Amino acid sequence: MKLLKDYAQYNLWANSQTINWLKTKPIALMEQEVPSSFPNLKLTLLHIWAAEKVWLERLLGTPPTTFLSQTFHGSTEDVFEGILQQSTAFNNYVQGLLEGNFDEICDFRLLNGTEDSRQRAEMIHHCINHSSYHRGQIVTIARILGQTDPPSTDFIKYLRVQQ
Repeated sequence: MKLLKDYAQYNLWANSQTINWLKTKPIALMEQEVPSSFPNLKLTLLHIWAAEKVWLERLLGTPPTTFLSQTFHGSTEDVFEGILQQSTAFNNYVQGLLEGNFDEICDFRLLNGTEDSRQRAEMIHHCINHSSYHRGQIVTIARILGQTDPPSTDFIKYLRVQQ
């Protein structure tokens, strides 16, 4: 599916845009707390990284046993690097799929042990949509913290940049 391959490349691009923007901000800003789903920018980014990791593991048939955010104790720079590496790996996986692979059903366990199965295309779409949702939260958190210059990471912006 061309669209899902485009979405995977878009996700990597959007995460890169977000990380590159955040790298220009004071590092202390990344752990300043605000009311949100996750209390700061670093933990929101860590959640994106962790979710992309879990979904890729499920797609690969490697059952995850923990959520990265439960075991991670690294720096903000580690999170920046980790999310970019994970998004690259996710994109590479999707780019390597053949047309028929997208319709295949993947069986997996949720982290609570519940059995589930989903079409590969649905899992990929969910993961990318999930990351987009939390990138929106990152912009909101950053604005609450006084940052008024977030990059546009809309899919249509990505398409325009690619032309």
